[in-house]
Amino acid sequence: MSIHAQPTLSPEQDAHLRDRSDWMGAYLVLHAWGVIALAMAFFIAWPNPLSFVLAVVVIGCRQLGLAILMHDAAHRALFKNTRLNDTLGAFLCGWPVGASLALYRPYHLSHHRHTQQPEDPDLILSAPFPISPASFWRKMKRDLLGVTAYQRRMDAFRHEMGDDPSRLQRWLQLAQAEKHFLFTNLAILAVTAAAGVWWAYFALWLLPLMTWYQVISRIRNIAEHAVVGDNDDRLRNTRTTSASLFMRMVLAPYWVNYHLEHHLFVFTPCWKLPAAHRMLLEQGFGPRMELAQGYTQVLRKALANSHDDPEHGQPKGSRKRSALI
Repeated sequence: MSIHAQPTLSPEQDAHLRDRSDWMGAYLVLHAWGVIALAMAFFIAWPNPLSFVLAVVVIGCRQLGLAILMHDAAHRALFKNTRLNDTLGAFLCGWPVGASLALYRPYHLSHHRHTQQPEDPDLILSAPFPISPASFWRKMKRDLLGVTAYQRRMDAFRHEMGDDPSRLQRWLQLAQAEKHFLFTNLAILAVTAAAGVWWAYFALWLLPLMTWYQVISRIRNIAEHAVVGDNDDRLRNTRTTSASLFMRMVLAPYWVNYHLEHHLFVFTPCWKLPAAHRMLLEQGFGPRMELAQGYTQVLRKALANSHDDPEHGQPKGSRKRSALI
């Protein structure tokens, strides 16, 4: 095979990967919310420190899963029906975790057009790597303590309020920008209150969103584009990372680890990315693809800088951008 050969699909393969399903989209959304509800019920039924940690990790992972499903909706791949795709992708997936499908779609499509190039709006996330282990663990500490989430929300609030001289107008702009997040989170609070466990909203929804969600979002960002082989090669500027069943449960839900395949075939629903991976291997592209045998291998490469600069890897503006999928 020529080193310049690019992946191709037969008409049948192309049709298979492009085909979307309203039933599968509905199943994935219900699955995410179902796992969240079961994890909450698990801790409520058996309250102890271990079940609490387990619930926070599982819920945080499914919150990332909701953001991933919103990402599929941004590519119009979550549902075949466009109205269902945009409505449920926003209302049930993006809004509850503080993401806007309408704002995310043009931003994210620009990332796909300019992957790892100077025009890539996500380049700020991968450019600082490799960093030192000490720098990484400082970031992990901020993530787990909720500091990262707080900083991101404050950055977002300041941006949404703007610089209008009227304080009232600034607050009105903030309320307009945050209304969907507030509405969906009030609905979650109402459901938990109706079930007699109002505190579960704060301990088992808001806390995972502010902690574990931030941790695994950072690791996912690193795995996808940091320290890749060649920024100019479509088979090397994006990484696919092998993920065990356990890692899919706590860190990489809904096939998000197949990121290289997603970039090559952006029209493919997330649940068909393993099939796209097999097609690439069958065509003999495996040796040329940027592949990692697990997240530990990725982190070893990403933390290979021996120079410990406290500010290294946290460029201005990165907190706001890295909150997105």
